[in-house]
Amino acid sequence: MREYKVVVLGSGGVGKSALTVQFVTGTFIEKYDPTIEDFYRKEIEVDSSPSVLEILDTAGTEQFASMRDLYIKNGQGFILVYSLVNQQSFQQDIKPMRDQIVRVKRYEKVPLILVGNKVDLESEREVMSTEGRSLAQEWGCPFMETSAKSKTMVDELFAEIVRQMNYASLPEKQDQCCTTCTVQ
Repeated sequence: MREYKVVVLGSGGVGKSALTVQFVTGTFIEKYDPTIEDFYRKEIEVDSSPSVLEILDTAGTEQFASMRDLYIKNGQGFILVYSLVNQQSFQQDIKPMRDQIVRVKRYEKVPLILVGNKVDLESEREVMSTEGRSLAQEWGCPFMETSAKSKTMVDELFAEIVRQMNYASLPEKQDQCCTTCTVQ
């Protein structure tokens, strides 16, 4: 059984913990306690292959940002969450996190999914689907809109990050830096 280390990143209050807990336990947490760091394990089956997800739910607050490099270094797949009812979480917070992932991993094509959460609050929407989709296209990663509250696309999200990690681990010939060496 393959194990995958998934890191959930995003600014404070976007619903990282709510998404993670909804996926792991099937319940929605109504009250919001800022997370420092929570760790979850869950067995799932994706495309008929059993997998264990180790999910690290990280702090969205800036005071713990220094720990982020370590999470990123150890993570294999990343779920970048913004709240679609909070323009700032999309405009200012999400891009620097992806830049940090690319910097720490030293690789542009890291398994990553961009997630607009809180789709159940459609009437309060500040970030249009087209904005999220276009950013994901720019980054070359999948895009999803979810709701931890109504469990919309939550299971699909975690299944998709497994697919992204599987896809990324396939050997690619064009990753060679020159003709005399092979990247292992």
